[in-house]
Amino acid sequence: MIHRKYIIALVLGVALAAFGVGASLYQSRVHSKQEQQASEQSERLVRMHSPVIGPREAPVTIVEFFDPACETCRAFYPVVKDLMKQYPTRVRLVIRYAPFHQGSGEVVKLLESARRQDKYLLVLESLLAAQPQWADHGSPNLALAYSAAEQAGLDMARARADMASPTLEAMLQQDVQVLTALKVDKTPTFFVNGRPLPSFGAKQLAELVAQEVSKAGK
Repeated sequence: MIHRKYIIALVLGVALAAFGVGASLYQSRVHSKQEQQASEQSERLVRMHSPVIGPREAPVTIVEFFDPACETCRAFYPVVKDLMKQYPTRVRLVIRYAPFHQGSGEVVKLLESARRQDKYLLVLESLLAAQPQWADHGSPNLALAYSAAEQAGLDMARARADMASPTLEAMLQQDVQVLTALKVDKTPTFFVNGRPLPSFGAKQLAELVAQEVSKAGK
C-alpha cells in the first residue's frame, strides 16, 4: 500500500513539474512574440492623438493599454502614479484605449471630451473612483459614469456634443486596430520604452521602469 502511494505521489509530482515547465515555456513564447510584435510595430505604440501624462520629453515612456471599465486598470492606477512620482522628470505615461467591456467605448469618448476641456485627470480619477457603481460588465450604468464626470467639473452639454464628433470615433477605432497589430488582448497591458513586461505584475512593471530609467541616465 505504501509503495502504491509512493508511485501515485511520484506521478503527481512529475505531472505538476511538467505543467509548471509547460506554463513557463508558454509564457516565455507569448512574451517573445509580443516583444517581437512591439519591435516591428513600435511606431504604433504612441500616436499623436494619445493622452500623455507627465513630461512629454521624458526619456522613459510607459504605454498602458487601458479600459476604463477594467477593475485591474483601476487597481494599477495608483501603482503607475507612484512610479511617476518616483521619477517625476524621467517617466511619462501614454494611454492607449482598449475598450474590451460593454460601454467602454462611450466612456472613452467621455474621457476624450474631458481632455478637450482640460479636465482629463480629474474626470479619469472620478470615473475610476466610481467604477464599482457604473461598470457592471454585463449591464453598465453609463448614467452613473456621466454623473461622476459631471461631479469632476465636466461641462456635460459640451461633452455630449464632442462625443458625437466623428473625430473621437475615428481616434477610438485607430486604437482598436492597434490592439490586433500588437496582440493586446487584455488590460492593463504595459510596454516600457517598447518592451513588454516579462510577466504581469506591479513588481515587474517597477523593475522594468527602473531598468529603463537607469539606461536613460547613462
